[in-house]
Parts: sequence; structure tokens; C-alpha cells
Amino acid sequence: MKTTIAEVHKYVDQEVTIGAWIANKRSSGKIAFLQLRDGTGFIQGVVVKAEVNDEVFQKAKSITQESSLYVTGTIKVDERSPFGYELLVTNMEVIHEAVDYPITPKNHGTEFLMDNRHLWLRSKRQHAVMKIRNEVIRATYEYYNQNGFTKVDPPILTGSAPEGTTELFNTKYFDEDAYLSQSGQLYMEAAAMALGKVFSFGPTFRAEKSKTRRHLIEFWMIEPEMAFYTHEESLKVQEEYVSYLVQSVLKNCKLELGVLGRDTSKLEQVQAPFPRITYDDAIKLLHEKGFDDIQWGDDFGAPHETAIAESFDKPVFIIHYPTALKPFYMQPHPEREDVVLCADLIAPEGYGEIIGGSERIHDYDLMKQRMEEHNLDPAAYDWYLQLSKYGSVPHSGFGLGLERTIAWISGIEHVREAIPFPRLLNRLYP
Repeated sequence: MKTTIAEVHKYVDQEVTIGAWIANKRSSGKIAFLQLRDGTGFIQGVVVKAEVNDEVFQKAKSITQESSLYVTGTIKVDERSPFGYELLVTNMEVIHEAVDYPITPKNHGTEFLMDNRHLWLRSKRQHAVMKIRNEVIRATYEYYNQNGFTKVDPPILTGSAPEGTTELFNTKYFDEDAYLSQSGQLYMEAAAMALGKVFSFGPTFRAEKSKTRRHLIEFWMIEPEMAFYTHEESLKVQEEYVSYLVQSVLKNCKLELGVLGRDTSKLEQVQAPFPRITYDDAIKLLHEKGFDDIQWGDDFGAPHETAIAESFDKPVFIIHYPTALKPFYMQPHPEREDVVLCADLIAPEGYGEIIGGSERIHDYDLMKQRMEEHNLDPAAYDWYLQLSKYGSVPHSGFGLGLERTIAWISGIEHVREAIPFPRLLNRLYP
């Protein structure tokens, strides 16, 4: 019976054949242990010299790391294994013998591993991260589909910057300037005016030469927009969504979290509602903790976000940032002109901001005024201004960074481990 490692539980005490690669091995005079992987999982193959012919045992002893083969044997329950099963090997057919595989079972630097990401992806640790990434994506679609959202795909090439920034990758669209999108938000606002509740899921870009463990040049964003939703209602969606992601990973990726050595007790606390702290109080908290490098009106850096997060057991919302720190489209606080109805969600354990969101301006005159104050090109943003002119309603939205969220849930040190491949931009400026 030909099967996969993920399906071996169906064939206990039965003979199966699995197409696999050798992840690692060790042997003694009378027994060889083969760590096998097939993409669906990892299992140990045990080759006992007394129970196979000499040719099979010699293959088991000599086969090299990452060689491919068909391996036949009987599935046995193994309570000592985190996976719960092992394969008692009776035969091996080598497909291809790998020579001098560059990633050996020893410590390698991150730069070396990322340069060899196409191979590093095969390791048990990276397999676990990618499985968690897949679960976060699956749970994202499940959450939004269950809650009445429609997926809409905004363009990747755009004619303007959603946040009026210069940190854009410029290209040519025939004879006109175009930019790689840094957010689909403005388009999603248009979609929300047509479909009510929408979300997008796609690549975004930041032309910043950042080299921290928390930043990427190209990453994926989930961006919901909701018509008739206030800032407060949006915060409830955000905490419900993040809680849903974490609980889905806890439920469906126990083995992977174990491989990564993740302290799941910290994730088990991630249940809505989340604590909130105003920007004003966050500044006071930082001063109490000895940070004298930040004053009201300054943006938070990584050390500041980490210090704030350490005061809470769950992700924490920092709400009501100064107007001057935030993009033009954010709705002013009804009682204060100097702050806006917005929030950043800061993950625990030093992983930083995973969500940024706000209520959007829906008043035509105010939107036009803010666009003028930010010196935005009227021609480039006229279509967006029309959203405030024709049947505008209160609406809110947010964006969640996929890779940083995966890094936090997985407990991995570097956000680049959360991407399948180090795309060109992330290789140039890690």
C-alpha cells in the first residue's frame, strides 16, 4: 500500500511504501535509524540487520542526507515518538543519491541558511513554520467567510501611495509612473462601499532598507474594510480574528509547535477581549519605566513597543495616536483634535506591531482638507475622494502583517523564517 507519512495512522501493523527523503540518520552495528520526510511529515524508519537482507542494511548504513527513495515496511505505534508511529523497514529502493548536501546537522548562521533557503525549507523546523503559516492562512479564510466578508483583490501596481509616503518602489507602466503597492486599503474602502464587508490578502512592499529581525521589504497583508463599522466595532473584529488564528494553530498544529519548542501556555492566554492603553498613557508608562528618549508626539520604536507589551499578558491595543503621526484618512477623535480614532495591536514577547487600523474619514469636506494638508495630488486621489462624495458612511478597517504574526505565534526569532523564500528584495536588504 503506497501512502504518505501523514496517513500512516490508518495502516498500523500493515505494510506500506512511502516515497521519502533522508533528513538524517544514525546507525550501529546491528541497527540503523533513518529520519524520513515526505513533505507531509517526518517519521523514523528502523532497519534491523537481522530482519533484512544484507543489501538493504548496507543501503541503510551508506545512504546520504537528502537522498530520495521508496521505503517499504510495517507501521508500528511508538509512544516515545512525538509523532506516535515508526516504520519497521523491510526494503529500500534508492531513487537518487544526494552528494555533499550543504546543510548538515550542525549550527549554521542565519545568513547562510537564508542564502540556501531553497534547501533549508526541507528542515523539520522550517517544515513546522510553513505548516503553521498554512494554518494561519486557512483560518483567515475560514474566519472571514464565516463572518460575511467577501474577498476582493486590489491591484499590486498602483498610481499613488495609500499613505502619501515616499517609501515606494517605482516602476514604469508603459509611459506612466507606477508603484508596487504598500497597501490595498484605499481600494478596499471602495469595495466596502459596494459589498459591505470585504477583505484582501496579498503582497505589499516597503522601500525601506531595514535590517531588523522584525521587518521585511516584501510581505503579505490581510486587510479587511467594513462599511457602517465604528472604530470600537473594528477593535472587536480585530481581537476576535487574532484570537481565532491563535486558537486554530493551538488546535491543529500541536506537533509543529512542539518541534519549535513553543511555550503554548502564552498562546493559550490569547482570548478576546484584549487590553487597551491610550497613546497618552503609553508615554507615561514608558517614562515610568525609565525611557527618557521619547516625548508626546514621537512614534514608538521597537524597544518602546516591547516595554509596553511586557506590561500585559495578551496582545495590547495602543489607541488614539497623535494626528500628526498617522495618515491623512484617519477619523479625528470626536472630543480631541490632536488624536485620531486608530489603534496598533502590539504582540507579546517583543514581536511588535501586528495590526494597524482606524476608523476612516467619511466627511467629504474634511477628507478634501486633509488631502490638501498632506499635499496629495488631486488628480491621483480624485477617485478616492469620490467615495466621500457619493453615499459615504462611517467605516473602519485594518491590516494584519502575515509574517510577523506567524513569527509571534511560532515563537521564532527572525521574521524571515516565516516566508517561504527570501524574495529578491528581502535578500538585498534582510
